[in-house]
Amino acid sequence: MGDPKYPRRVWRKPKRPFNYELKMEELKTVGTFGLKTKRELWKARTELSRLRKQARSLLALRQEVRQEKEPILLKSLSKIGLVEEDSTLDDVLNLQVIDLLSRRLQTVVLKKFGFKTPYQARQALVHGHIMIGDRIVNIPSYTVSVEEENNIRFSPDSSLENLLSKSEAVSEESSEQPFETEAEAATKPQSEEQTVETKAEAATEEPESAEKTSETKAEAATEEKVEKSSTEQPQE
Repeated sequence: MGDPKYPRRVWRKPKRPFNYELKMEELKTVGTFGLKTKRELWKARTELSRLRKQARSLLALRQEVRQEKEPILLKSLSKIGLVEEDSTLDDVLNLQVIDLLSRRLQTVVLKKFGFKTPYQARQALVHGHIMIGDRIVNIPSYTVSVEEENNIRFSPDSSLENLLSKSEAVSEESSEQPFETEAEAATKPQSEEQTVETKAEAATEEPESAEKTSETKAEAATEEKVEKSSTEQPQE
């Protein structure tokens, strides 16, 4: 059988993996494109460094050899939408990791069908809801070519298309309905609180008024008694 062939690693770790700024940048990129792990980001960086190395090697060649090999590289990159057809090697050297990640099937599906998050688009891909032409593709990191981009669609057995259309209709209806301003919403609970306070004040004022009336009656009764006693005394 011979010696087994071990697959060559297609990614390299960064030289300073514990750098704070690098870690924050990686986490932001992972969340923006819905990557599962940082290894997917490292794969894209390794592929980008390979393309740059190839472009630099072409720049170092003679003009005759360069004219033969340069169109091959540019044509292969223009097929997947990384560069334009009339671009040069300088455009290849100016490529960023975001350019490679934006050509992933996950990102293209997110932009085309309007999923809420990249992770929702990833779940739809993994569960077999997306087709390219006549075949189901469930690989989020699949690089989409320019020709295949127009052939991406939902599978016939998928119900996600109806769900997305319903959610869009509901969001449109909610946006059309008049909504209360922040000032109105802030004044409503205050008015309710004021009514409660007025009721409490009225309830407390009622026993106070009853006490005052009872006090006035008692004072009037005592005054009458004093007057009667003064009139009943015999005159000397």
